[in-house]
Amino acid sequence: MHVKVLGEFEVLRSGVKVTPAAPKLRRVFALLAVEANRAVHTDQLIEELWDDRPPLSAVTTLQTYIYQLRKHLNWSEKATGDGSGAGVKVTLRTTPGGYMLTLPDGALDAVEFERLAALGREQLAAGNFERASLILRQALDLWTSRAFGAVSPGPLLHAHMVRLEELRKLALGHRLEADLQLGRHIDLIGELTTLVTQQPTHEGFQAKLMLGLYRAGRRAEALQAYQRARSVLASELGLEPSAELRRLHQAMLTADPCLDAPADATGTMMVTAKHQQPNQLPLETDHLVGREDALEAVRRTLTDTGRRPTSVVALAVGPPGSGKSVFAVHAAHRVRDAYPDGVLFARLQRDDGSLVPTDEVLADFLRALGLSRALRGASPQEMQAAFRTWTAQRRLLVVLDDVVETHQLDALLPGTGSAMIASSRRLLSHPAVVITTRTAPLADEICQCLLSDVLGDDRLQADLAALGELVKLSGGLPLALRAAASLLQRRPHWPISKLLHLADGDVRRIPPAGRDAPRIADSVGRSFRLLSGAEQAAFRLVAASTESCVSVAGAAALLGVDESAAELLLEDLVEFQLAEAEDIGGMFLYSIRAPFRTVASSLTNRAEDTAYPAPPDDGARVLPTFELARTPAHSA
Repeated sequence: MHVKVLGEFEVLRSGVKVTPAAPKLRRVFALLAVEANRAVHTDQLIEELWDDRPPLSAVTTLQTYIYQLRKHLNWSEKATGDGSGAGVKVTLRTTPGGYMLTLPDGALDAVEFERLAALGREQLAAGNFERASLILRQALDLWTSRAFGAVSPGPLLHAHMVRLEELRKLALGHRLEADLQLGRHIDLIGELTTLVTQQPTHEGFQAKLMLGLYRAGRRAEALQAYQRARSVLASELGLEPSAELRRLHQAMLTADPCLDAPADATGTMMVTAKHQQPNQLPLETDHLVGREDALEAVRRTLTDTGRRPTSVVALAVGPPGSGKSVFAVHAAHRVRDAYPDGVLFARLQRDDGSLVPTDEVLADFLRALGLSRALRGASPQEMQAAFRTWTAQRRLLVVLDDVVETHQLDALLPGTGSAMIASSRRLLSHPAVVITTRTAPLADEICQCLLSDVLGDDRLQADLAALGELVKLSGGLPLALRAAASLLQRRPHWPISKLLHLADGDVRRIPPAGRDAPRIADSVGRSFRLLSGAEQAAFRLVAASTESCVSVAGAAALLGVDESAAELLLEDLVEFQLAEAEDIGGMFLYSIRAPFRTVASSLTNRAEDTAYPAPPDDGARVLPTFELARTPAHSA
């Protein structure tokens, strides 16, 4: 199956058009297609169909549309083929709260366009202009007209149309830049003249037309083009030309030699204010389940075009193995198009639990942006100031994994107009944080959806009792669930009960999902190593308790300390997401999830292993200054 949205909306199966004819069916299928392989919430589909005026029967009517789509395309909910006999895995599945259309790679032209556009952008940044031009032309050739032609869009499809059109303009600008670098200025003048006529306020196209005319020996026309651009910007927008356009105009007035060397990228790239556009974002290797609403909230927050007085941070917080890092990466992929000047990524905690110095991270960022040479020998404060000044003039996205202290956010926060997405094992308070997502362990039905995505419903239904035990063993943690699903996928002859027998109640016995995949024990260990010695001992003792939860008084007796000291320790464990607190009639009860309990016994207290790094102290954390009456060595 092939779905086309970059022009007239078409659905093709074995080369034959099977596009739904009914307008609302087209709209539903178009939205599911452009969100392919991601769950679309029922509320989103209702908003797309009826905006803010849905009928009372909206949910029932939507279910009818889904049924009609499946019938029209000859699918069942558990279909494993597209009806063509080709064996392509295409499904329209019901998910918790919505629906998801799964399409294989290459089935949606918009995805292929974005892949080629990103590859072309990378080649351009690397100076491979010939290859960049070729790839970007391939990307742009996928377009035949405006996106979603023959579909009457609702608010969500309209937003996708706008996004894709902006990406098209961006790819076109990159292709024109590559062609200018290759000395094709004469060939481009006609195309650029048309673009400027159609979009007179697009300063990027205006600058390229001026440069093309200048290099073609038509200096007077280039200067006239500047005056026309200035007049249009003033009359239509009340603006003066940008600094980039003014610099280009001044360089033409002075016949700056750097304009005459299209084969040498240095001068041209400087005048047109081009810079390295890093894309350090990891791939979306893990499918995210049960976080769609939270992802959408982050997307809306970070793509808000309103002026902000400062840069903003979206924070994802959760216990070890809860998928906060995966969530941060998925959220970054959702918003990356709103930050065209690049994406920077860094992990701030090493596998051994030690912290990566922010000076090292900042130096890597500046190197990726092509600024390190100019800042050679600069102090950390000077590098921070330069980073904030540079990013304040642009839209850059910074993604940080495993933030531990607020000073790390301060050191790496970009300037106004840019944004940051950060994941943390610890609840953090910072004035730049505008949205916090708690990646809590998944509910049982979501856990089953995750396992079903990998193993299929039939295999789960065949072993329901063991399925419930597996979900319980995992504690609702995606990392543990994925490890279990991966092992069962590699052992198709195993029932789930066989894996439970192997684990024998210990999640550590389940091997990781891949050779380099993290283990739940490693993830818990990194959080454990951030604790003080007293907190580490408290974690191990509470985890070893036979009680499923403890009160402050119970913990005080267990730890051999007074209640105020016990409460401080328990609350610190909650802050670091290693324990949970529940309010029962005005009294807090504290518990530790089953996977963490099994891991705790194998962890070494700091007093016993000096290799663990000392916990960072940003002045915001006050630790009790007492010794425990009992130690893990005597209770393990």
